[in-house]
Amino acid sequence: MVTTTARTLMVEGRPIGLDPEGYLVSLDDWSERVAEALAADDDRELTPAHWEVIEVLRDFYRRYEAAPAMRPLVKAVKQSLGEEKGSSIYLMQLFPESPAKVGARLAGLPKPTNCL
Repeated sequence: MVTTTARTLMVEGRPIGLDPEGYLVSLDDWSERVAEALAADDDRELTPAHWEVIEVLRDFYRRYEAAPAMRPLVKAVKQSLGEEKGSSIYLMQLFPESPAKVGARLAGLPKPTNCL
């Protein structure tokens, strides 16, 4: 699949290509600074709680070569961060729009395949 660049985000003087939905065109462009710039573009500030979930997402992707949809994300967070954080309610507080989609985008991953 060929992804076209819809717009560019400048991070530390470097252009980062984004697709029409704001996901990275090249997953290799991701860094913590890029995640912060993507978050700022959404008027969002990343807290330590956000970073924990971003790391879980990136680990999931390394293992399965796919970004998790909501149910697998909840399960992965529960396994990594514990019962109190492994719930859809907790994740919705961090990423109210859609934890799987927004989290994947901030983590530099492709859009989860079964998210609208």
